[in-house]
Amino acid sequence: MYTTLISTEQLQALITSRQPHRVFDCSFDLMDAQAGKQQYLQVHIPGAVYANLDTDLSARHGGLTGAGQPASGGRHPLPNREKFATWLSRVGFSNDMQAVVYDRNGANYCGRLWWMLKWAGHEAVAVLDGGLPGWQAAGGTVNRDEEPAHCRSDFFLGPEKVALIASKTVANQLGRPGQTLVDARAPARFRGEVEPLDPVAGHIPGALNRPFTQNLAPDGKFKPADQLKAEFEALLAGRDPARVVHHCGSGVSAVPNLIAMEIAGLGRAGLYAGSWSDWCSDPSRPVAQG
Repeated sequence: MYTTLISTEQLQALITSRQPHRVFDCSFDLMDAQAGKQQYLQVHIPGAVYANLDTDLSARHGGLTGAGQPASGGRHPLPNREKFATWLSRVGFSNDMQAVVYDRNGANYCGRLWWMLKWAGHEAVAVLDGGLPGWQAAGGTVNRDEEPAHCRSDFFLGPEKVALIASKTVANQLGRPGQTLVDARAPARFRGEVEPLDPVAGHIPGALNRPFTQNLAPDGKFKPADQLKAEFEALLAGRDPARVVHHCGSGVSAVPNLIAMEIAGLGRAGLYAGSWSDWCSDPSRPVAQG
């Protein structure tokens, strides 16, 4: 069972084995919501199912809405777990399968599905290290066609294996030693110098900044565990890793930081899925800049 990363060689072996598995392509572009699906149709790993951030992994834009409230706020609100389980069943994913998620965006988007599957109680999910570029560089075969046919399955929710942190909890713990916020956005957005997506620029007071791109080596793969551990320990400067809450703009690019901490052996931290877009939607909440 792969639970954090899977290499191209390991995925090759998985595909040729009899072990039940499902591969998901999570490529996306925040500035062009149709680009990810078009890229998928141009080239994807054989058998991969496309998972759209807006319509499959969020309760927005006609996506996983309906009975029950979204599980978070922000620009990409989480659907409730029951709606997510319905989508998993619709695309033929079942509880006995190993899930492999990837994108062509430096692990920016596929981490969302990694986290959501853990949230649904499914531990056997791993990020393809290096993504689609790494797969192609290693000589992995690709398809250029429509999404493969698949039969409906029955996915059953299990106990949550990750911590979803609500905005109220973040606000109540603000400035207290029991919470360390880590913001995964680019430094200019964190400082409030630019804000291309949300109505307010800045960050949650007291948050530390670690852009999610810092987790990757030049080859697009996650850095070695010992290097990630040293970098996070330097960032936390003695703070307890167990008290970390990750966030970003809308709860998506924060997940690579969460995965990196787990690779580093620092445990599985919490996720404020609503993130900055949820936080700044309430004018009574404090905002920091610089």
